[in-house]
Amino acid sequence: MEWKLLESTYLHKEPWLTLRIDKCQAPDGRIIEPYYVLEYPDWVNAMAMTEDGKVILIRQYRHALGRTLIEIPGGVMDDTDESPEVAIRRELLEETGYAFTHLYTLGAVSANPSTTTNLTHMFLATGGKKVQEQQLDHNEEIEVMPVTLEEVERMLQEREFLQSLHVTCLYYGMQQLKAIAQAYPPQ
Repeated sequence: MEWKLLESTYLHKEPWLTLRIDKCQAPDGRIIEPYYVLEYPDWVNAMAMTEDGKVILIRQYRHALGRTLIEIPGGVMDDTDESPEVAIRRELLEETGYAFTHLYTLGAVSANPSTTTNLTHMFLATGGKKVQEQQLDHNEEIEVMPVTLEEVERMLQEREFLQSLHVTCLYYGMQQLKAIAQAYPPQ
């Protein structure tokens, strides 16, 4: 079912937005053109929990929608990040000021595999402790909001999260928490 890439032409190439147009050939010989592809670096996000079991949510303005949203911490993998694990630890520290003792990999998802090239690597981070103040980018203003797990579940049920990649991570994170609880029941 895979297509053969015959030609690629970049229409726009910058760090935050790279757009190319591909010419491809399907297995049956059909030529598919133009096919537009957005290239992005991989992203990371985490359901992050403090030492006392609070989930760290963040509130920030999202200009494309013109709205302030409640989300989970995360961001773009930098070229200097050796791995998604390194990237999420950096993002958590920068956005929240918290460092975490345990990091569980929850897998990776694609926002839109038909048009984008990147993956979002998801994590459950536990044992969070505030170790510094936020170190935000010049265009970021982030409010840190520690809430209970029950509050997160209510917010999910009431559809208060808009960012689909964050909703996915929260659901996978809750599954991981249940698996941890089953593996290590209270004594």
